[in-house]
Amino acid sequence: MRCRARRHVTARSHDGNAAAFSAGKTRDHRPLIPPRLKKFLRTILHALPHPLQRLIVRGYQRFAPPAYQALAGALRLRSYRQWIRLYDTLSDEDRSAIVTEIRSWTRRPLISVVVPVFNTPERYLRAMLDSVFDQLYPDWELCVSDDASTAPRIATVLAEYAARDTRIRVVSRATNGGISAATNSAVEVATGEFIAFLDHDDVLPQHALYMVAREIARGPDIDLIYTDEDKIDKRGRRYDPHFKSDWNPDLFLSQNMISHLGAYRTELVRHAGGLRPEFDGSQDYDLALRIVEQTQPWRIRHIPHILYHWRAAAGSAAKSAGEKPYAVQAAQRAVADHLRRQDIGASVAFASGSQFAQVIYPLGSEPPVSIIVPTKDRKDLLSRCVSGILEQTRYQNLEVVVVDNRSEDPATRNYLSEIAAEPRVRVLRYDEPFNFSLLNNWAAKQAAGEILLFLNNDTEVIGPDWLRHMVANTCRGEVGAVGAKLVYPSGRVQHAGVILGMGGVAGHIHLGRQRDDPGYFSRAVLQQNLSAVTAACLAMRRQVFDEIGGFNGELRVAFNDVDLCLRIRQRGYLIVWTPLAELYHYESASRGSDLLSARHEEFVQEVDYMRSKWGRVLDHDPYFNPNLSSHDLSISLAFPPAIHKPWDRRISAHELTEQSPQLAHSAADLSILLPTNAGDASQ
Repeated sequence: MRCRARRHVTARSHDGNAAAFSAGKTRDHRPLIPPRLKKFLRTILHALPHPLQRLIVRGYQRFAPPAYQALAGALRLRSYRQWIRLYDTLSDEDRSAIVTEIRSWTRRPLISVVVPVFNTPERYLRAMLDSVFDQLYPDWELCVSDDASTAPRIATVLAEYAARDTRIRVVSRATNGGISAATNSAVEVATGEFIAFLDHDDVLPQHALYMVAREIARGPDIDLIYTDEDKIDKRGRRYDPHFKSDWNPDLFLSQNMISHLGAYRTELVRHAGGLRPEFDGSQDYDLALRIVEQTQPWRIRHIPHILYHWRAAAGSAAKSAGEKPYAVQAAQRAVADHLRRQDIGASVAFASGSQFAQVIYPLGSEPPVSIIVPTKDRKDLLSRCVSGILEQTRYQNLEVVVVDNRSEDPATRNYLSEIAAEPRVRVLRYDEPFNFSLLNNWAAKQAAGEILLFLNNDTEVIGPDWLRHMVANTCRGEVGAVGAKLVYPSGRVQHAGVILGMGGVAGHIHLGRQRDDPGYFSRAVLQQNLSAVTAACLAMRRQVFDEIGGFNGELRVAFNDVDLCLRIRQRGYLIVWTPLAELYHYESASRGSDLLSARHEEFVQEVDYMRSKWGRVLDHDPYFNPNLSSHDLSISLAFPPAIHKPWDRRISAHELTEQSPQLAHSAADLSILLPTNAGDASQ
């Protein structure tokens, strides 16, 4: 019994040798292609246009691995450097178009670029200053605060640049006060409507302030803007791009996703009192937390373009968080201080496998929870699931509602009779054809709990506090549903959240990674908001479940959890995924794959339903960056990105997609984008 966002295709054959060959194994079950080469080939495949992917994979299915091996010699991996060349390098035509657009604006906000300086290497200082001078947007001022530098060339260079342009204001501090004090000195002389923070050795691309100003001009109520960023080494080579989520309040409490380039309404910075020296090292994070308290989510804007290059010099946090351990501690204290100001009695700890914070919400009492577990036969799975709930879970006020959907196995029937005698277990008989949505809706009406937790029978509890973490998040008024981290018995990730649009409808991000792998910028180990989570383990308040009308009965097997979460979000609630709740998931062990021939046609119909109902939403997941591939669950660059250059007035492929509905992918098309049983215990 299960419901999840993506389905695996399992090759079946009456010829055992042919089945092994089509699965990529030799007769003695050794992989015909080494795992690393297979990953390399899959990465190449994902970078190709979809029709070509389909053609190649169908050839692979017919001719088996040799077709893949031949492909490896003809293609090579596209790197970030190639991505920059193709999609993030301004041409003369681009620059001309940007300047022309700026001249047409009726509103051009002044942006104050604030920079604290202390003994910066001259070549880095000049690179930073030149990057501001080279901005295509002209309405800026550069406010530089020299924090009593002892290097004699600092004052000389700053005076040289100030003499070249009246837009530069230099503040020379008599004593060294640290980064917060120096930045505040620069803020004091700023006259712009917005303040953009720039470090003394970092650089901006030419179109950075244009993109920020364009966003301000389009949204006069905006209070805070942040952008994507990457790093540059000592030779100026770009690497490690951070393509961020749109506003993600839970993720923000774990990491400073605003960071670079951050632009804030000046009056809010001053109202907040500027930066605080006691948080030096994470002073910008502390400021961002205080600014967020003064505004609303719809006044926070993310620009999904690389508009900041962070220099990875020796001693810089860009190189490693370990370069500045005090900064990690300051970040933790900043989050704790924010929670105190918001009167949230949560604690802050370090997230597993990362240097980021993890907010742990309290649970003063235990509201009644109904754990609904649909099942059919497979006593081995069900008994493991139920015993984990009753014997290993540190939560007493619960009932386990086991919904028997026509079990035929005598051992299972005997087990159901046994557990029915348990005080905290109820066994309900659902004598209708299997429909995950209708079955759970029916069971929810019989359940007594204020909190409903939908749980697959092929799951197994890992730690004692999993339910406490899920319920604590569920009880937050702004939260509509909470999902857990699910791992295969092999220790690889099965579910770390759902990303819309992957493979056509939705897919599990970080699928197949090691359990403790931090993932893309630690998103595999940090609590965050997502568009959807799997109903294999999903908790929500009964009030929210009733408000949206429960699961959609038209989706019998697939995507009912995605549809549920999207309707929850329509009501203004957040979806939370927490890695603090972990369970094993054997996945489809009782029902099998939904792409087997018997279910293929129905699955295609459910894909068509989701595309027709949610097509535009599926193509624009706010919690996934359009510069990342929607075909790669492990996260890779998109070739090309699903975002166009805003200054390009020609109709782009992106705009054409906006104007015409995307054709739904067939189940076969979806299957070629899935790793083959990634992390499954059988491998």
